[in-house]
Amino acid sequence: MSTPVRTDAPAGIDPRGPRFGAAVTLVLLVAVLLLGTTPAAYLVLAVIVASFALGAFGGIGRTWQGWVFKKLVRPRLAPPTELEDPRPPTFAQLVGLIITGAGLVLGLAGVSAAVPVAAAFALVAAFLNAVFGLCLGCELYLLGLRLRSGRPA
Repeated sequence: MSTPVRTDAPAGIDPRGPRFGAAVTLVLLVAVLLLGTTPAAYLVLAVIVASFALGAFGGIGRTWQGWVFKKLVRPRLAPPTELEDPRPPTFAQLVGLIITGAGLVLGLAGVSAAVPVAAAFALVAAFLNAVFGLCLGCELYLLGLRLRSGRPA
């Protein structure tokens, strides 16, 4: 009887899923900026923070954007040519959570300018991912791996 081979690498994900999620997040972040410091802006930012929390702690596929992609978008697309490691996009969700979460908490604490500032920072990252496929949080994850292993960045 053979022993199963154990691997530490999680199953790959369709790289178009995180880009779709970034596009949806981009639209929501534009809404936050257009709403300014109104209660509606806080509400939309809270939805974004909750989405990032789902992605950061449950994995990239556990977000509501991931569900929409899986159920409504992916079935209409050709299969992906390759899969990607879900760990960098999951880390990117944590980065998004920290940025937008800080903006929301500071906004609720009375620093209303923190809401559009956090939304603007997150918007830049979402735009780069959605439009160009450049995931800043993923790049930070990979940089951290290189630094931890002692290899030059």
